[in-house]
Amino acid sequence: MNATQWLLFILIVQLIHFLGTWKLYVKAGHKAWEAAVPVYNAIILMKIIKRPKWWVLLLFIPIINLLMFPVIWVETIRSFGRTSLKETWLVILTLGFYIYYVNYSLDVSYVENRSLQPQSVAGEWVSSIVFAVVAATLVHTYFIQPYVIPTGSLERTLRIGDLLFVSKFHYGARTPMTPISAPMVHDTLPILNIPSYLNKPQLPYFRLPGFKDIKRKEIVVFSWPADTVRRFFKREKGVKKPIDKKSNYVKRCVGLPGDSLQIINGYVFVNGKQLELPDRAKPMYQHVVTADTDIVKIANVLGRENFRGRIMQMPTHVLEKDKAKEIIKIAGLNEVRRDSSFVYYAGNITDQRIANILEVKSVSNMGLFNLVEKEAKSLEGKNGIIKIDKFEETNPNTRVFPQHNALKGTVDNFGPIYIPKKGATISLNVSTLPWYKKILKDYEGNTVGVKGNQVLINGEVAETYTFKQDYYWMMGDNRHSSEDSRIWGYVPENHIVGTPIFIWMSVDNFVDANGKTNPPWKWKPRWDRIFTTVNGTGQPVSYFRYFLIALAAWFAFDYFRKKKKTKSE
Repeated sequence: MNATQWLLFILIVQLIHFLGTWKLYVKAGHKAWEAAVPVYNAIILMKIIKRPKWWVLLLFIPIINLLMFPVIWVETIRSFGRTSLKETWLVILTLGFYIYYVNYSLDVSYVENRSLQPQSVAGEWVSSIVFAVVAATLVHTYFIQPYVIPTGSLERTLRIGDLLFVSKFHYGARTPMTPISAPMVHDTLPILNIPSYLNKPQLPYFRLPGFKDIKRKEIVVFSWPADTVRRFFKREKGVKKPIDKKSNYVKRCVGLPGDSLQIINGYVFVNGKQLELPDRAKPMYQHVVTADTDIVKIANVLGRENFRGRIMQMPTHVLEKDKAKEIIKIAGLNEVRRDSSFVYYAGNITDQRIANILEVKSVSNMGLFNLVEKEAKSLEGKNGIIKIDKFEETNPNTRVFPQHNALKGTVDNFGPIYIPKKGATISLNVSTLPWYKKILKDYEGNTVGVKGNQVLINGEVAETYTFKQDYYWMMGDNRHSSEDSRIWGYVPENHIVGTPIFIWMSVDNFVDANGKTNPPWKWKPRWDRIFTTVNGTGQPVSYFRYFLIALAAWFAFDYFRKKKKTKSE
């Protein structure tokens, strides 16, 4: 829905409001035309139902207004004496159109001195719950959103089972684009497992002012650009979701709009310089570990969760065989090392016939492990470990962005690429098109085609293109276990959600071996990570004990205050 369509929609809503309430405005001592003037009619309505004028603001805040409309409908009919439970449900279930019946068919009078206090305990509970939900939705949508780390793409910087508070106001809150959706849930209604929103109408993208821009090396939460799944972890194809209902991802921003970025031997280079991560970052890479004992025993030392499998050696002459090349490709084996006689591959070959063709012999004292680089260097010569070499994926493939045969790369050797900046103009031809085709088509709404050696945008020959928004490059710190921009490309500015600021809870055993969330009673708290900040420098410090002390002090103060008040009475 564009701006013109949205304006037309608002005018239709105003017309519906006027036709359904003008006689009630008159009976309340106002003019009929006052029900027709946008915004002003809402101010007058607040006066009629005796509610504060600032409620008008809530009626124009997406998502919040969905909660407020039923409240306003009920308050309107009650201001004219229609207070029965039956009529309350009628006005809600008819989406407010019961007010038309009250306006035209009933002889009602305005209740000048209507009491605003709930008439029953149940009514008081309902009133409290409604406004609690409104307040919580306002905070959740525009200020702070809870988020859980479901995958290990940022291990060990952020760990699976870290429960975060994500700030939306740092970069400026993105106003909801899907106005008709359930409050405080993302893309799926719990228990029912159905979409929590309607695809239409859609609001234009808009972001409230923030107090900072995204900085290089910051951890950012964003809507996953390549999301085609109905629910996170539930693999499906062809699902189209609104931007603000795409699955939320958390990665580190390593490239800003206008940057030139390249990955060499697994290290990120920005504008020709190697990117130095902050001291709290703990990037992990896969390493080839050689030991003087069975590698499974070493796995007990380095951590079973870090063990990626044995390494297999293959005689170099076997590589010339066509069947060997085909099997290597099908099995997805990764070359991790090469010498004059052997090529070493990471992978598991369970079929003995394949092993015979490849003349493969498992090397029992070599294995692949996911380790922090500084940690890996310190382990050499200890616990039977002879040598540790950083793994590097060397075989170019189309798994990486932009998935094009002429632009193959690996997650360890990639680029260089240009990260688009709003207002920047690039030369466009059939060679550069693959890098930007998704931007042109999916993110900026153009039709794209190729005719001979010419690029067509919206049916016209184009030799240049000017970008309409900023783009970012996001990567996980767990470099060989992260699906990130190296796979699906740029992150548009309108996909940015916020930045994590605080870990309020952290637990081990959050998920089982299949990635399914365990029930809470199986969780094991990581006390040293609870109530720690995400950003900053130095070793993270837990403020949990200080929180408990402050909480105990408050309860003590409240107890003695009430006790003193009771004595004075």
